[in-house]
Amino acid sequence: MDLLLDDHFHDECGVFGIYNHPEAANLVYLGLYALQHRGQESAGIVSVEDRLFQATRGHGLVADVFRRNEMESLRGSQAIGHVRYSTSGGSVNSRNRQPLVVDTAHGGMAMAHNGNLVNAVEMRRALERRGSIFQSTMDTEVIVHLTALSRHRTFAERLVEALGQVSGSYALLAMDEHGIIGARDPHGLRPLVIGRVGNGYVFSSETCALNLIEAEFIRDVEPGEVVVIGPHGIESFFPFPRQKRCLCVFEYIYFARPDSNIDGVNVYASRKRIGMRLAQEYPVPEADLVIPVPDSGVPAALGFAHASGTPFELGIIRNHYVGRTFIEPQQSIRHFGVKIKLNANPHIIKDKHVVLVDDSIVRGTTSRKIVKMVRAAGAKSVHLRISSPPTTHPCFYGIDTPTQSELLASSHTVEEMRTYVTADSLAFLSLDGLYAAVNGNGHGYCDACFSGHYPIPFPRQEENAQLSLLQES
Repeated sequence: MDLLLDDHFHDECGVFGIYNHPEAANLVYLGLYALQHRGQESAGIVSVEDRLFQATRGHGLVADVFRRNEMESLRGSQAIGHVRYSTSGGSVNSRNRQPLVVDTAHGGMAMAHNGNLVNAVEMRRALERRGSIFQSTMDTEVIVHLTALSRHRTFAERLVEALGQVSGSYALLAMDEHGIIGARDPHGLRPLVIGRVGNGYVFSSETCALNLIEAEFIRDVEPGEVVVIGPHGIESFFPFPRQKRCLCVFEYIYFARPDSNIDGVNVYASRKRIGMRLAQEYPVPEADLVIPVPDSGVPAALGFAHASGTPFELGIIRNHYVGRTFIEPQQSIRHFGVKIKLNANPHIIKDKHVVLVDDSIVRGTTSRKIVKMVRAAGAKSVHLRISSPPTTHPCFYGIDTPTQSELLASSHTVEEMRTYVTADSLAFLSLDGLYAAVNGNGHGYCDACFSGHYPIPFPRQEENAQLSLLQES
C-alpha cells in the first residue's frame, strides 16, 4: 500500500549544482541531502570531466541512492544534482529521474528542472511532429529537445532560445563541459540562489543547502534571469520581457525548510508570524494547550502560543522512521495509517481544551483522523487552526495537487469542513493575514491555490492533460 498519510501539497523537486570545485559531486551529494524535503522519490547527480558525462540516478532517498563506488566514478570539478517528488504513487518510471543527460551535435548536456511548463503538452506534440523521440514523460525533456535543436553558437544562447518557447515555472540548471547555467522563470515562481564555496560557485533551490557545505550566500537568482558560471566567472543577463513577480507563497507555508531564506525572507520567522496572526484573527479563549501537527505545524503553533499566551506542548509525536509502504491490516486496527506516523500523548492532552495547528487542509481525510485521534486521547475540545487560507484550486506550476473536485475547500463551506473533520471549531488564516506575516502586501506572490488567480495562463482544454503529465512525471 502506498503511504498516503501526508495530505499536503508537495513540491516536486530541488536542484543543486557546483562549478570549479575538486569535490564537486561530493558537495552536490551533501547539497541534495539538505534539499531532501523537496523530493523523496528519486535522486540523481551528473558530473563532467574531459567531455565525459557520468551519471548516477536511482529511486529512493539520497542516502540510499548513492553508494561509495558510484560517487567515486563521478569525477570532475563541476556537477549538478536533483531530488524529485513523484506524484505517480509507488510506481516510478526510471526514465524520469533527473538530471537528464544527452549527447547533441554541440556536445554533451545535462539538465535538472524544478517546476512545470504549462504548454508542455503542446510543445511535446509539436516536437514529435518534427521527429523528436522522447524517452520520458517529463516536461524537462521538452527544454532539452528545444535546446538541442537550436542553431545558436553558444550553450547559453541555445538554452535561452529554448526557454523563450516555453511557458510556466522553472528553476533550472543546465550543464555542458564548460560550465553551469542557472535560470529562473520570468515570474520567479520557484526559488533559486547562488553561493560561493572556496574558488567555486554554487546553485541551490534553497539557502539551507549552502549552510551544510559551508558556502557563502551571494544572492537570489532574479525572476527572468539567466546566470552563466564558467571559465570567465559569473555572467548575468535578462533575455525575456519583464513579468509580474509571483513567487509561490506556499514556500513560506510548507515547502521550504524552516532554516532557509527565500527571496530574502526567513522561512521560520515567517511561519511563526503566520501563527501569531492566526491567533489574532481566530483566538480560542478557553484553550489550555496549543499543539502542532508535526513537523510542518510547529513554527506556526509556536507563534499562535506566543501571541495568545497559551502553553505550547508537543502533544502529538511523529515517528520519523516510516517507510513508503507497509503491510495493511484488514479490520483489526482502526486508523492505523495515521497512528503509524503520528501518536497523540494522553498524558498531555487528557481533559484539555486543545488548539491543533496545521499548515493546510487538502482532501481533509488526514485532518479528520488526527482530530479524532486527539479527541480519543481525552481532549475536552479540539479547535483546528490552519496557517493558510483554504486551498480551493489545483496548481499547474510544479506542485503535486489533487484535481479541484478533490480539494475539500473547493466545494465545502468552512462550517461543512468543520463538520467533516469533526473539530469543535475550524478557522483558516486570511489571505491578507498571510501576506502581512510574510512581509508582503499581496504583490509579488502566486496564490492561485487560494484565489484561483493564475499568473501564467494555460489553455483550459489542456488542464486535465497537464495534471496527467504532472502525475506521470
